Amino acid sequence: MAVIVKYVVVADGKADMIFSTKQEAEAHDKMLDIAERLAAFLHTAEIPLAEDTIEALSWLMAQRREPIGTILKGGKVQTPTASAPAAVVSPDMREAGRSPERKSSKATPSAPTAQPQAAA
Repeated sequence: MAVIVKYVVVADGKADMIFSTKQEAEAHDKMLDIAERLAAFLHTAEIPLAEDTIEALSWLMAQRREPIGTILKGGKVQTPTASAPAAVVSPDMREAGRSPERKSSKATPSAPTAQPQAAA
């Protein structure tokens, strides 16, 4: 029999996420604390913002706090390049590219990765 240790981050009295390492759990907990403080700050803004907008902004800024900190300190952050626009394909070309037979894939499903699980 094996013993498995899981770390549960509790937010607002209920389980938020489950992690397999203490470091991951503490990092997520820190991010939640930052998001909560950012939301409180945004509530005091002179710009009227909807509650869902405040929540989305505070969550985004907490997740991306390192590049935001660099920007606020006057540094530059490398921005991702814009992807090329999708090619426009006419309906005639789409039909010509379709095969009436279904091809089966022999690829095997990949093993699940060790991602944090949302608690119910």
